[in-house]
Amino acid sequence: MPTYRTMSFHLETERLILRPWAESDAAEFSALLSERGKGTRTVEYARTGIVELLAATETTGIALLPIVRREEGDFIGYCGLIIGRTTLEEPEIAYELFQHAHGRGYATEAAGAVLDAAIATGRKRLWSTVGTWNTPSLRVLEKLGFERDHVSTEDNGEVVWLTRALP
Repeated sequence: MPTYRTMSFHLETERLILRPWAESDAAEFSALLSERGKGTRTVEYARTGIVELLAATETTGIALLPIVRREEGDFIGYCGLIIGRTTLEEPEIAYELFQHAHGRGYATEAAGAVLDAAIATGRKRLWSTVGTWNTPSLRVLEKLGFERDHVSTEDNGEVVWLTRALP
């Protein structure tokens, strides 16, 4: 099995900073998760999630990172690499932003930085899985050079599997 370099956990773009999770992110993380419309997530739930994300990063060398706007200093979501439905060798890129941050190119900007970080680890391919209904996310992935591989049906509907070869 090939060995990969650890992903950088501090990424900066023109407008954004992606950095490791802190316990102080729990309230905003719970608010973001609650925006999904599947019930309110408590701060304690989010805090536990953060502990699990940090532990996963320790063992895998890849991370889902909070996104903070550089000028405003506010938490607007997360972006990073996860095992998700795939493998550590070919992880998934994942992102989620507060609805108020949609439509401004933040997801594309953050995911572009994560894509570069993935390339730097020495990986050859990334995946992403997105609900067929999620046109904005599919557009972000298209801009980043991801191509549709197949569609699967899950309990919550159809999921598009996209892939991107890395240089």
